[in-house]
Amino acid sequence: MLAPALSFDRSEKLFARAQQIVAGGTTQGKTPDTLLPGEYPIFADHGQGSHLWDVDGNRFLDWILAYGIIVLGYCDPDVDEAAIREIRQGFAFPLTRPVQNELAELLVDTIPCAEMVHFFKTGSDTTTAAIRLARIATGRQKIVRWGYHGWHDWCCLRESGIPRAVREDVLTFRYNDLDSLADVLKRHGDQVACVIMMPLEIEPPAPGFLAGVKALAHRHGALFILDEMRSGFHLALGGAQAYYDVIPDLATFSKALSNGYALSVLAGRRELMERLDETYVSSTFFTNSIAMAAAVATIRKLKQTQAIPHLWRIGQGLLEGLDRLAQEAGVQARSIGVAPMPFLVFTDPDPAVRETAKFVFYRETTRRGVLLHPNHHWFVSAAHTEQDLAHTLEICREAFAAVRGELARGYRVPARQETAVTVSADMI
Repeated sequence: MLAPALSFDRSEKLFARAQQIVAGGTTQGKTPDTLLPGEYPIFADHGQGSHLWDVDGNRFLDWILAYGIIVLGYCDPDVDEAAIREIRQGFAFPLTRPVQNELAELLVDTIPCAEMVHFFKTGSDTTTAAIRLARIATGRQKIVRWGYHGWHDWCCLRESGIPRAVREDVLTFRYNDLDSLADVLKRHGDQVACVIMMPLEIEPPAPGFLAGVKALAHRHGALFILDEMRSGFHLALGGAQAYYDVIPDLATFSKALSNGYALSVLAGRRELMERLDETYVSSTFFTNSIAMAAAVATIRKLKQTQAIPHLWRIGQGLLEGLDRLAQEAGVQARSIGVAPMPFLVFTDPDPAVRETAKFVFYRETTRRGVLLHPNHHWFVSAAHTEQDLAHTLEICREAFAAVRGELARGYRVPARQETAVTVSADMI
């Protein structure tokens, strides 16, 4: 049985108004078109724990979690209280607040590669600082990258407005394919400053892959940089580098670092980090301390509780449950990813069937009040409960049944509704 459509009347009116005054209609690069147009809310009203409410009053059990920045749950009282205390004392001065040192010491104690750190506001700030530092340390220009690293010139997804000379200095390789990296380094190795990569997106690294990347980079005199914006504080307290036991020269973190407050960090070996003095990285807002106080509270809570094992347990239940339900429904689909960052793909060999199944599944889960992203892996938070998991799987059971029924009656997604965007390291 198909679920009735939700009303997004206020969301749609706000978006129509926004398109007249905000370029693109939203300051978030992921516009409503990256979801299912007309089937997902656009404007949020408030959130609490594992749930959010949109401006039309619809309540959703949320597995997107602002693309992974919410690791403890919306409006975590300990984190928000730490931020509020900082606000009341003042957070923007020509001087530095002591919480900077407190957070730095906590990170050095937590992240395996961190002998020193430096704070920024966004992920793009930090990854760009990392490659600049690599160029300073090696005296080389070219970058080898895999994954999504932000929107700055060297890693922007779209070529428009980017100088060709910048693009020529950025190379790439295939994930879980050491031979492809070896080939790139064989041809350009004496010019490569670093290999920067996400440790994973939805496909876990093959045994020995990350260590192999590090070894190849070092063999050619390049630095090995892990972009842990997503994996940090999800897979383990020390990130993917701790979980997979591969220590990079430099690493970048943001997202779950401060449970939603704007903060990012570059961490690495002392002799490298000290060379930041040879360049200039600065922003008026880098020293604003609200997010630093929130990060201290977030990391302490992650350390003092079983939050990260909880992410694994709930996520594993979701992965296993989705596989079971797809099989029971006779729908060709499978779960993928690591448990704290799960996802679902439809696998029918017919593209039309695959797109229809995807469209119907995510339409039905959203209409039933479960927010899952159709084109980007999901996230688990410490606020997700066993009851949330059970409820989500029951909704997914109904969504798989709807998929089976729609396919059986010959329904196919009209061309104007096709959700052609697929999950990719280049999505966010």
